[in-house]
Amino acid sequence: MISKKMQNSLNAQINAEIYSAYLYLAMSADLNSKNLPGFASWMKIQAQEEMGHAMKIYAFIEERLGRVVLKAIAEPQKDFASALSIFEQALKHEQKVTGLINKLVDQAIEENDHATHGFLQWFVDEQVEEEATADAIVQKLKMTKDMPSGLFMLDKELAQRAATKE
Repeated sequence: MISKKMQNSLNAQINAEIYSAYLYLAMSADLNSKNLPGFASWMKIQAQEEMGHAMKIYAFIEERLGRVVLKAIAEPQKDFASALSIFEQALKHEQKVTGLINKLVDQAIEENDHATHGFLQWFVDEQVEEEATADAIVQKLKMTKDMPSGLFMLDKELAQRAATKE
């Protein structure tokens, strides 16, 4: 069984993961409006991944005989300056999510909740990958500077991303 405090914290993380999906969908829509379909597709797949994270936590709460409680999702920003600004914001957002996951791990340790601690290790590893991927794209976008051909090539590269099953 899961403590009420941990249950509430995990429910808050479900909200954060769904917000992440919502934010990435908003970014995808903006990128699509900028005629960057590869970037837009990448963000759409990222949104699907974030929903998968939310559902993983949802299932864990239920498995531990807890109660999932869903709350309102905040409205994300809808207009962005550029692909670079979007990915810089995505990187900052992933760093924020990493902080949230780390707090959950700290709480699980504090509560001696070994099951939740073990469960959260997957998310710790996932956040390392999420941050590294976003940072790599930011660095590539910085290299292209204002060269449309570089942006076009990166758009084609990001279009190759396929959805994965977690």
